[in-house]
Amino acid sequence: MSEKIGAVVVGAGVVGLACARALALRGIETVILETHDAIGQETSSRNSEVVHAGLYYPPGSLKAQLCVEGNRLLYAFCEQHRVAHRRCGKLIVATSAAQAEKLAALKSQSAQNGVEDLRPLTAAEARALEPQLSASAALLSPSTGIVDSHGLMLALQGEAEAHGAALALKSPLLRAEARGDGFVLEVGGAEPMRLECDILINSAGLHAAKLAATIAGLDVRHVPKQYFARGNYFALAGRAPFSRLVYPLPEPGGLGVHLTLDLGGQARFGPDVEWVDALDCTVDPRRADAFYAEVRQYWPGLADGALQPAYAGIRPKLAGPNDPAADFLVQSEAAHGVPGLVNLFGIESPGLTACLALAERVCKGLGVR
Repeated sequence: MSEKIGAVVVGAGVVGLACARALALRGIETVILETHDAIGQETSSRNSEVVHAGLYYPPGSLKAQLCVEGNRLLYAFCEQHRVAHRRCGKLIVATSAAQAEKLAALKSQSAQNGVEDLRPLTAAEARALEPQLSASAALLSPSTGIVDSHGLMLALQGEAEAHGAALALKSPLLRAEARGDGFVLEVGGAEPMRLECDILINSAGLHAAKLAATIAGLDVRHVPKQYFARGNYFALAGRAPFSRLVYPLPEPGGLGVHLTLDLGGQARFGPDVEWVDALDCTVDPRRADAFYAEVRQYWPGLADGALQPAYAGIRPKLAGPNDPAADFLVQSEAAHGVPGLVNLFGIESPGLTACLALAERVCKGLGVR
């Protein structure tokens, strides 16, 4: 015998928890399956914890739409649930006169995405805000902030559970079969179980493509190739003389080595982009050499020996090192033909910011109001 429930969400990262909450709020009995012994152990807890405004993504893309929408939803959720966060703002800096046109282009693209609060700054205005900054010009993004990602996930989990959802830790999904009336799942762990459900959400992050390839009834043509990019972070010894985040202009493959702050005021730098095959989060201290060169373009006062290895995170990407950046892929029945199944592929930055908006998009794809 197996237990029949309304929905199963695979993956208890920030997006999986947001999806479970959205389904539970709609009265759908939901179980969250998580391989690890705690929530948010992979991409969701190894990032910059930045609440993005929606500046960098192509107009009309899912990343642009869901980041802008998610920014608004996330701040409101954090206020309502007392999740620690701060709208500290961000400076995007040009470090030479030749980059001025790129700043203008970024402001124009941001406006197309619905971000209307970017403010151009002269070099003097930027230095008035951050005296240690070296910049020929900058953009101020007041809507950018930081959030306690673990506190956010706990709040999402709490509200999901308050509306009937259940979290099963150390419970990997071993096999899934799509049938005409739903799904049959074989779940491993110390207490293996068999579940039947009407809705299956694949929010497995780094493992989403591998999981999708094992779902009987899903044509493998709908499973994209996935790449892994490790982002390394270095922490600053001592407090940084900055009150806002500082980003260089975007570069191919990422947003450059930027300065972010945690809610305690500790500064960290990263991520860089390192293409990897294995899910290894070890930080090589030698990579600091490149960090010093990047950071000193906008903070020449960075002292030798001030950077210490902090942590690394791995992002699931749908585009390789020589490919144009890929969008989020929220794949539902309209794309793959399997009723009740939603696959979430390539959910990297700005997935944290977009988590609540992504959950609403998943419900829309399911036709769940």
